[in-house]
Amino acid sequence: MEYSEKVMEHFNEPRNIGELKDATAVGEVGNPKCGDKTRIYMRINEDEVIEDIGFKTFGCGAAIASSSMATELVKGKTVSEALKLKEKDIVDSLEGLPPQKVHCSVLAVKAMKKAIAEHYRQKGEDPAEHIEGYDKLDEETEV
Repeated sequence: MEYSEKVMEHFNEPRNIGELKDATAVGEVGNPKCGDKTRIYMRINEDEVIEDIGFKTFGCGAAIASSSMATELVKGKTVSEALKLKEKDIVDSLEGLPPQKVHCSVLAVKAMKKAIAEHYRQKGEDPAEHIEGYDKLDEETEV
């Protein structure tokens, strides 16, 4: 299996790795078939800006690289901008993933959306009103 230089860079030197002790929202997803698990920590300010973001991923190199890239793509953005992030954006930014590893980018996006859902619940708002596909966040990710 061949990985791009960008994937290897984010695997060997992941950005934003680790738990945020002052996170205001946390989201976690896992894939029981492959065993990968991703947890995203966000600190979102009153202006809806993601001031800081961290992650912990238990999984393969592609899962770690996808989480690292996902955090880089949304850090400093608004929650609404972050919700526009698609799996394809992560894969493209990593200069590709082998087809059997694309599901790793799905985990990163789902974990982020779950953290954002928690943010909305804390504000007393229904996450389903803000997050497209909210009802499918708990569905298993295909491997």
